[in-house]
Amino acid sequence: MLRQHLQMLSLATRGEGFINITAALDAEIAASGLQQGLAALVCLHSSCSLTVNENADPRVLEDLAAYLRALVPQEGVRPISGRGELRPYAHDDEGPDDMPAHIRTALTTTSLQLSFDRGRLVLGTWQAVYLWEHRASPQQRRIACHLLGE
Repeated sequence: MLRQHLQMLSLATRGEGFINITAALDAEIAASGLQQGLAALVCLHSSCSLTVNENADPRVLEDLAAYLRALVPQEGVRPISGRGELRPYAHDDEGPDDMPAHIRTALTTTSLQLSFDRGRLVLGTWQAVYLWEHRASPQQRRIACHLLGE
């Protein structure tokens, strides 16, 4: 029989970086009693994102973060050519890391849909699910975890 389960996961970040949330998601799936189905994950913030990526070599996450920081610099934006004047971001209501975090989120994703089987996420051998914090300061984050399955 098809059932559903909705739970909000709360996470504290230490600032910019990755938090492996795979174990927390597997625990939520196990607590739901569902064995097989689909997990719909939605990050309820516009300055952090979700990603499935490498869990064995931390240099992968370091390189991803460096790439996104280079693509979306903290101080403002220049023409794609790299030539021309730096234009500081107009939106800075919550500090200088506010607008870069919103752009980084727009370039990544705030939702994932993942299968689960036998009460655990179906992931590749070297994969994990991460909350990717784009703000420099610590934040309190929430993720809606909606499970549909049997």
